[in-house]
Amino acid sequence: MTSPSHGGGPEFESPRAHSGLEIVAMFEDTIVKDWPSVRGDHTVVDPVSHICVVTLASDMEPLENVCMMGSCKTENLGIEKIIANTISNINIRYILICGQESRGHLSGNTLLAVHENGIDEHGRIISSQGAIPFIENIPTHAVERFRQQVELIDKRGLVDAKKIQAIVEEYRSKGEPFSQPPLILESAKKKKTHSPVQEIAHGDMMIAQDILMDSASGVIFVEV
Repeated sequence: MTSPSHGGGPEFESPRAHSGLEIVAMFEDTIVKDWPSVRGDHTVVDPVSHICVVTLASDMEPLENVCMMGSCKTENLGIEKIIANTISNINIRYILICGQESRGHLSGNTLLAVHENGIDEHGRIISSQGAIPFIENIPTHAVERFRQQVELIDKRGLVDAKKIQAIVEEYRSKGEPFSQPPLILESAKKKKTHSPVQEIAHGDMMIAQDILMDSASGVIFVEV
């Protein structure tokens, strides 16, 4: 289990250190308007609950008293959606990672890695074992905010609904909302200037616009 930082963290008034999604507004309430900010394979149950459940590659019915519950099958866009929806609701203090790991993508391993280690100057998630673990659409400051706000509960492989529900009940009211305002992210439209074939980092190849291949594993990732 990885604990969040409290107090003494960086300020977030001008978080423009990373291209992609930019922080554009803050709200005084604990949740931004029109939350969740990013659509995905998830269901909102109780927006003021303090715990979300990520079921990785497993599809499970939503449980009672969870803030939001859904799968995460990719080590890049899936992780970005979790970060964006977490920092825009400061009631979320815990994320339970359960279900079966996503083969090749290793989204569970990657979620733990980004929380523990952050990203490097290229946007690569440090120490992730996933095929293409890049954060390209989230500012660096937003990643750091995510790391501060939540604690991850690593229960990879757990699919027993009763046991998962018991963990939800333990954490759903634990602690207080995060001490800083919720943040909302908005897409920054930008033109991509990648060449048809371009090595971007450590054997990852861009073989066409929005199509990446990990040359070591042969896994192809298509951004949609």
